[in-house]
Amino acid sequence: MVMLKKFGKPGIWVTMVSLALLAIICFTLFSSEVGMARDIGIQEPSLSVSDYSSVPQSVIDDAVQVASELVGKSQEALQDLVDQLVAAYLEARNRDVIVLFNSGGWGWNLTRDTPGWASILEGIRTQLENLGYNPLVLTYRRTSRGIRGCIKEFFEAASRYPRKARDQAEQVGFLTNHIPHLKVIIAGESTGTVISDRTMGFLKDEPRIYSIQTGTPFWHKPVALDRTLLMNSNGRGIDTFSRGNIPAMVWATVKSWFGLSSPDENPGDILNWLKAPGHDYSWQYPGVCSAVTKFLDNNFGEKD
Repeated sequence: MVMLKKFGKPGIWVTMVSLALLAIICFTLFSSEVGMARDIGIQEPSLSVSDYSSVPQSVIDDAVQVASELVGKSQEALQDLVDQLVAAYLEARNRDVIVLFNSGGWGWNLTRDTPGWASILEGIRTQLENLGYNPLVLTYRRTSRGIRGCIKEFFEAASRYPRKARDQAEQVGFLTNHIPHLKVIIAGESTGTVISDRTMGFLKDEPRIYSIQTGTPFWHKPVALDRTLLMNSNGRGIDTFSRGNIPAMVWATVKSWFGLSSPDENPGDILNWLKAPGHDYSWQYPGVCSAVTKFLDNNFGEKD
């Protein structure tokens, strides 16, 4: 109390607010976001399971084990994640390939919010079908909406996703362990490439796991490059976000504010307000289409 009096009333208020904010941040960081299983995880298409009778007991037991490791003691969260894992298993067991997409931004967007990558996912699906495979495209939401989700995503991203990438790797591993023929493509755009890369790092010894990524943020240096297609250009121009060309991004943003942008300029943005010329990826770009097609042909080939 003596020390607090020396600060005066303003200092005491600042100290109390700082401690409260610190407590909120600590609670956010150390609480498991996988526990919000209804808000994050596989969100598209919506998967559900109401009948466990066709699921082998070994799969159910393993789902419980994985969920227990990821969500802690919450029984509701545990059951949510078990249901999600079992539903994913039921959907995937008759498929050849799963494409698991990690969106950019805060990590909660679905494909309707990322039209460029929606077209890429459709292109991947079509090419795999042309090769004789039966693919399943899933969108993985890594962040729950709201302040708590944003805070946790900020610190996770800053530290290169030590927990979220492990959680995703565990869920992918659950599927490949119980579906021996299954191959998985972990896809990502922009900030979603960081968690994709880190997840690939956890699964580096699993030859059935691949990755397709576009527009890596300039502050991240990819490490899991085996079986990975990394595109930091759409073939039309450089990606200023991946290159870290901050002046070009600022200038493009200022021009857009004043309506000075030319229709011929290379499109691209971050979080829908900061312009980043070249940070735009779609199946319509020949550089993207040809690179993905070649990658799939080389790594999958025509199914026997």
